[in-house]
Amino acid sequence: MRKLFALALILSLSLIACPVFADGLKIAIITSPNDVHDGGFCEDNYNGVVQFKNENPGSSVTAIQEKSGDPAECVRAVENIAADYDVVVCVGFQFSGIPDVAEDNPDVKFILVDTWPSDENGNDAEAVNINAMKFKEEEGGFLAGIAAALSTKSNKVAVVNGIAFPTNVSYQYGFMSGVNYANRHYGTKAEIVELPSYSGTDVTGKNVGGNYIGSFTDQANGKVVGQALIREGCDVIFVASGASGMGVFTAAKESKGVYVIGCDADQYNDGRNGDSNVILTSALKVMGMNDKRVLTDIADGKFKGGNFHLGAESGSISYVKTPGRHQLTEEAIKKIDSALALLKAGKIKPASFSSGTMPDKFEGIDAE
Repeated sequence: MRKLFALALILSLSLIACPVFADGLKIAIITSPNDVHDGGFCEDNYNGVVQFKNENPGSSVTAIQEKSGDPAECVRAVENIAADYDVVVCVGFQFSGIPDVAEDNPDVKFILVDTWPSDENGNDAEAVNINAMKFKEEEGGFLAGIAAALSTKSNKVAVVNGIAFPTNVSYQYGFMSGVNYANRHYGTKAEIVELPSYSGTDVTGKNVGGNYIGSFTDQANGKVVGQALIREGCDVIFVASGASGMGVFTAAKESKGVYVIGCDADQYNDGRNGDSNVILTSALKVMGMNDKRVLTDIADGKFKGGNFHLGAESGSISYVKTPGRHQLTEEAIKKIDSALALLKAGKIKPASFSSGTMPDKFEGIDAE
């Protein structure tokens, strides 16, 4: 009897130790309206998923693009493929309406990036098989604002956004907070340039100012906005506008002494301009790392559903200072790192869409 008990115990322990998906995970990553090779937001997520696949033999990844960007079509696209996969990674706010799809596919795990699930009335929702992550864009914008203020020669800087959705407004307000912080603590005198003809209107109908292209896919208009800001004297521009931002990059490349700050992912490769590069640095929303982490949890049987808000404290917000991938001075890096440490410690909370504060009066503006 003791031998039988011991054998049963060994078998049970071995089952616990074995991966839940011993043959690998069948993964779909679905993006909209850009594909997984957009050089930024979508590609960063894709890279994290592919890294997991490469480290887990037997796993597979299928990339699916929903081209319209319409939220209803995005949910329908997920509904059409969910039953064929173990995991569906949904990249972007357009996929927030997937709770019903998740309920209809209880054995499928969903990773929802850059938004939380919402019910039919637009209210936040949760599901046991959805791991949803939002990011503190205002923190990334804050680091970009400091970098811009410390690097400008003309003392004129700007941020260009796509559409005034909450995440983009948070990037805008965070950038403005960073410029104001640098002016207060680091002796900079940077002016934030906002062109009234490109001001944004947020989801509540409020005019938030800034410089909005009006699309995440319109490179031509992105170039127009970039050129307008350069004519105003801006020599450092933070670009948080998806594929539209490539137009701003082009405007910078066709000018002299103008730098851009990339967004979401390391965009140094996108900044190449012959023998030079227009990228100063990039504000990082570390999504791929988190995709890989959740996929690993799924493979190990440790998946946890819920809504999570990720920031600098978990390494999910940062900036590029890897040698050869930026053009910041050592002094600038030292000062940005100092501010990043305060973000991680919770001593600075830049203005954001939902913070109730403004870029000139945010929590921690006097911290140093």
